[in-house]
Amino acid sequence: MLKRLYDWTLGLAQHPHALWALAIVAFVESSFFPIPPDIIMIPMIIARPNRAFVIAGVALVASVLGGLLGYAIGAFAYETIGQPMLASLGKADAMEAFATRFNGVGFWAVLAAGVTPFPYKVITIMSGWTAMPLGTFIVTSILARGLRFFIVALLLWKFGAPIRDFIEKRLGLMFTLFVLLLIAGFAVVKLI
Repeated sequence: MLKRLYDWTLGLAQHPHALWALAIVAFVESSFFPIPPDIIMIPMIIARPNRAFVIAGVALVASVLGGLLGYAIGAFAYETIGQPMLASLGKADAMEAFATRFNGVGFWAVLAAGVTPFPYKVITIMSGWTAMPLGTFIVTSILARGLRFFIVALLLWKFGAPIRDFIEKRLGLMFTLFVLLLIAGFAVVKLI
């Protein structure tokens, strides 16, 4: 089933309304869809490299808006269902402590999920669930998704189809290493 969904998503890249399809996939991927927008974005940029940054911009805007839907899912489902259930089990305080810890590193969680292969939708929902400040969530989402989509667009615009294999297979690893190095750098600065 996932293979058919992947093939269907890839086929959308060839459609005359591919930008709308990209926007829809980027939007729903940020809150519940399992296939990342890169699957549509990469073939679109290879086919029309002169529109690489427009394509990345559409993916960015739609993804951040979809992230807000994920945030709302976390915020409203937790308030109406999760919190009363945890309170009845005597676990409301434990969840408050978790939310405080999560929000303490929330910027890094959103940044890491936004640029790495970690499912961004998990962090968008958790951000709403833990009541992360909405401004922090939005700014970090724009930064993270912008980095991800515009770096892919830049690489494809500059190097074309030969870089596609690298992007599809190794870019997630490169972003993960970048985020780990960034976090390590900040940790070292904090210790000094």
